Amino acid sequence: MKSFATYQRLNTYIAILIFLLGSIAFYGVLQYVLLRQLDDSLKAEKQEISDYVQKYHQLPVIQNTKNQWVIIDSNAHTFANQKFRTIKLYNTIEQEMQEVRQLSFALAINNQQYFVQVNKSQAETEDLLQLIAILAFSMIALLLVLNYFVNRKLVNKLFKPFQKTISAIQAYKIGQKAPLQLPESSLAEMHLLNTSLNEMSQRIYVEYRSLKSFTENAAHEMQTPLAVMRSLIESIIQQNNLNEQGLNQLTTIDDNIQKLIKLHQSLLLLAKIENNQFQLNETVAINEIIIAKCEEKNSFIETKNLLLKLELNEVQLLFHRQLTDMLVNNMINNAIRYTPVNGEITIQLNKNELIICNTASAGSLDAEQVFKRFYKPQQQQEGTGLGLAIVNEICRLANWPIRYEFQNNKHCFIVQFFQKVS
Repeated sequence: MKSFATYQRLNTYIAILIFLLGSIAFYGVLQYVLLRQLDDSLKAEKQEISDYVQKYHQLPVIQNTKNQWVIIDSNAHTFANQKFRTIKLYNTIEQEMQEVRQLSFALAINNQQYFVQVNKSQAETEDLLQLIAILAFSMIALLLVLNYFVNRKLVNKLFKPFQKTISAIQAYKIGQKAPLQLPESSLAEMHLLNTSLNEMSQRIYVEYRSLKSFTENAAHEMQTPLAVMRSLIESIIQQNNLNEQGLNQLTTIDDNIQKLIKLHQSLLLLAKIENNQFQLNETVAINEIIIAKCEEKNSFIETKNLLLKLELNEVQLLFHRQLTDMLVNNMINNAIRYTPVNGEITIQLNKNELIICNTASAGSLDAEQVFKRFYKPQQQQEGTGLGLAIVNEICRLANWPIRYEFQNNKHCFIVQFFQKVS
């Protein structure tokens, strides 16, 4: 889930940043505290030496160890005030260079000035600091891992009702016999969301059923008067008492009624496609449909003296026979209608795409408008203007991208196939 992944990623980054800054701060504070402890130890040693000198007016016997040693110089020309510093010195007992904390100060005994340096090795302090740092970083790493998995499990649990809601919405089809019903949730936010979606789905379902009922009734009621009108006109045309003018007028009326019938059928088909009322589970041999359609329209092709070139491979699609037939029929009809006399039509079919090209009569079409309803080129006013719109809707339903190109003075419509059978 993208939102969960984003949350998890941000949560991890923020936690790492916080723990990293906290670790740096912890290390710095710990180092400061341990250094102050060393300084306090050096001050205590200085105080012991000063007290002994004040009491006995002589230097004490110094007992040096591997971790602490004192250097007293009576030949120093300059005597600085008390000073702490961290330097590297050679430890004669350990016989190695070590980082030490040093306190230097001046000391007067019987009018003799001495320069005293109290040195304390930081090796143990550094070892202790490293050990504490390793333990702290290990705990931080463990907390980060635990935080990741706990958050993952917790968020998965919290998002599970949301995932169920999304899955139910994705699986729901508006044409089902009941509105969407989402389950109740113990989470207040999810309960509110599901309730709101259920109410919205109920309203949409009622409106859809009303619109569907109206469309079906209107379609049925329109078919009857159109059929009656056409039948009466054909009956009148067959009578012998009509003059040429009256016959022409009736023929024009009949042509327009026929056009209205086709428009009505096309709009009904578009409505069915948009409402996903077709089961896309048939194996269709599209090459056979193309050959059959070309044979059906051979008389139109010969009338315009068109050159038809077919380059067809055997291709089977898992789709719907009637819709595939309509797709091919509309594309070939469009090519024949808009190809000038003595022009050329090329149909290419392979496992990846269907390409239908025809000679152009007057330049390119508007690529942004060509698949819209009722679009007609300015030089052509035949047809209903719905043929390519139906083709576009069928391709949308099948998830086949379709595009228009103008190449070498030819209109080309290219359909790319997905979910191929063979």
